[in-house]
Amino acid sequence: MTTPEGKVKREVTALLKSYDDIYWWMPVPGGYGESTLDYIGCFAGEFFAIETKAPGNKPTERQRQIINRIGLAGGTVFVISDASGLEDLYRWLETKR
Repeated sequence: MTTPEGKVKREVTALLKSYDDIYWWMPVPGGYGESTLDYIGCFAGEFFAIETKAPGNKPTERQRQIINRIGLAGGTVFVISDASGLEDLYRWLETKR
């Protein structure tokens, strides 16, 4: 059985896999090093990160700090918990083509 967040991740992964020219990965949390978000990638020369959440959930304080640091460094961050967040990612990807 898939969790609500797992369903969101499955949709995000399917969207990312539909593009041949995106470099992305899902870091595996191992308790070592610094935390990051669920997805890290680069597309059309631009760094992006994605945090997935179950519908209705928000990023934790630690995740908000990471989101802020990525933004300050010039990266783009998506927090996706529903179809509208997935649509935002899709539109961003399409504007980079």
